[in-house]
Amino acid sequence: MILVTGATGTVGRLVAERLSGTGPLRLLTRDPRRALVTGPGIEAVGGNFDDPGSLREALTGVRSALLVTANPLAPDQDENFVTAARTAGVRHVVKLSAQAVADPGATDLITRWQRDSEESLRASGLPWTFLRPRAFMSNTLSWARSVREEGVVRALHGTSRNATVDPRDIADVAARALADPGEHVGRAYALTGPAALSAVHQTEILGELLARPLTFVELTDDQALTGLLARYPEPLAHALVESAARGQDGAKGHVEPTVGEVLGRPARTFRDWAADH
Repeated sequence: MILVTGATGTVGRLVAERLSGTGPLRLLTRDPRRALVTGPGIEAVGGNFDDPGSLREALTGVRSALLVTANPLAPDQDENFVTAARTAGVRHVVKLSAQAVADPGATDLITRWQRDSEESLRASGLPWTFLRPRAFMSNTLSWARSVREEGVVRALHGTSRNATVDPRDIADVAARALADPGEHVGRAYALTGPAALSAVHQTEILGELLARPLTFVELTDDQALTGLLARYPEPLAHALVESAARGQDGAKGHVEPTVGEVLGRPARTFRDWAADH
């Protein structure tokens, strides 16, 4: 039995799709009715990272588990899951982390949380695999409304390059590690796309695919922070602005070969992702 947490999210849903039909699969979500992947051998169960009892129940009989948490303001959630997994006898945990944990210069709240979460899993004695992606290409969907209505993309640090990765590639690596842990145990996979692109370049690609001119507008830090505060708690909004600033010195532009090495095919490009979405 494989357990997928975050089963209604960007990566968890894609992993569930890839594992569908390969064997018993359990999807953990707050509301099982929201699980989008269904079929023979797939069980959706309710659970909550703040409820250790629900985690122990969900992890009973599980061999491998995908751990996807999303709240840096609730660090106990990772610890709750790891403790429950150890109690249930889980033999392998694949954790979605972030490439920033490997950068000593990254000290924002979100990166510190991911570092601590990785360390908690290491210290547990459970076999682990860490997935450390750069920013998701799908993050550019946040531009969709302004592109549709105004033909404009607004973002911070438009010329900073980021080796963004297609979430489908993250899911492909995760599914492979979950289904056959073998060589993947004890590995930390840095996952990037095949090129480091700036927001300005991404805007150009979107304009070409949409066959319409798009304009890039550079946000100030204050403008970006105001927008983020409308969506996130203040500590997270500040952490995101801090993280974005780190990209100005090239800290997020290094391309890694890991996707190709694990999957035996090239990583998908941003143009691939954008054309498909």
